[in-house]
Amino acid sequence: MPYRRKTWREKLADDKGLPKIGRVEGTMRKSWGTGSMVIPAPREVDAMIRKVRKGRTATINELRSALARKHGVNVCCPITTGIFAWIAAHAAAEDEAEGKVRVTPWWRVLKDGGKLNPKYPGGVREQGRRLRAEGHRIVAGKIVSKT
Repeated sequence: MPYRRKTWREKLADDKGLPKIGRVEGTMRKSWGTGSMVIPAPREVDAMIRKVRKGRTATINELRSALARKHGVNVCCPITTGIFAWIAAHAAAEDEAEGKVRVTPWWRVLKDGGKLNPKYPGGVREQGRRLRAEGHRIVAGKIVSKT
């Protein structure tokens, strides 16, 4: 049987036994501190992105903080959260390609410091276009204000 690559929506729906709660240990302590950590499920990250309303933005670290609070832990894994936000963005692009209009608003999620994310569908150009359409002002690949 030939290998079939999973769609972005299939990747988003595959929770892989997540979320998981564990301890921050070893070399992770240097970057993330001490205590407990959650590795969120992909659909949890998608659900957090869906809460960002039109005209608003959130950074990936704000999503991580909300997920940590939800699970009652000190920190949410930055690596998986970023990967799952990327998967959610591409799953939304698949939905749009099929004509759906209510999709996860991935363009509202920024990197730290308000920077646009080149890994999202269409890169910073598309993310910037969508943010400007919602009234944001962007200078040098970074959101600077809501007009």
